[in-house]
Amino acid sequence: LASGVTAVYSNDNAFAAVKEGGKVVTWGNPDAGGDSSEVAKRLASGVTAVYGKCSAFAALKEGGEVVTWGDSESGGDSEQVAERLASGVTAVYSNDNAFAAVKEGGEVVTWGDRDRGGDSTKV
Repeated sequence: LASGVTAVYSNDNAFAAVKEGGKVVTWGNPDAGGDSSEVAKRLASGVTAVYGKCSAFAALKEGGEVVTWGDSESGGDSEQVAERLASGVTAVYSNDNAFAAVKEGGEVVTWGDRDRGGDSTKV
């Protein structure tokens, strides 16, 4: 981290830095987003913003793809909605236990703790 960092984001337990070119590097509690090795290839370039919450992160990439990592129960695992997060996302919001992404056209995609905002299928 000696040079090239354009922004640093945090959650309660870890940090994520975006470097020139959009590469993300992380450190801190490995279970809470400090270890992003499982998604490192997807975080190698093109990240424009990172959103942190209690123990997970979501990165927004050029083109609107969202990449998540950290505690799976708190939104670090978005596998169930991955297809909908592959492109077209314009904004990401979070609370302590879930994320919500707004897509072009106004669709909202949610994931994380189902009882704390991660499930919007009934609205």
